[in-house]
Amino acid sequence: PGSRSQSALTQSPSVSRALGQTVTISCAGTSSDIRRYNAVSWHQQYPGMAPKVLIYGVHTRPSGIHNHFSGSKSGDTASLTISRLQAED
Repeated sequence: PGSRSQSALTQSPSVSRALGQTVTISCAGTSSDIRRYNAVSWHQQYPGMAPKVLIYGVHTRPSGIHNHFSGSKSGDTASLTISRLQAED
């Protein structure tokens, strides 16, 4: 049997910004999975709560998710940008 390469993801470290500013969180892959597929999703989870999908399919927002969340990708890196940062973000 052939061997399969393992993917690994590296997320940007914790970031802090003032309210109203813009912040970008990135996730880089070691294989070309991010580049080849539009299967990137971003989730928000508060302690004790179920995760909530913010972005799926790289840049699609589910109904009810505020438009200050946006997703993108470039090469093997996917990014979540939060503009006009709010306290609950």
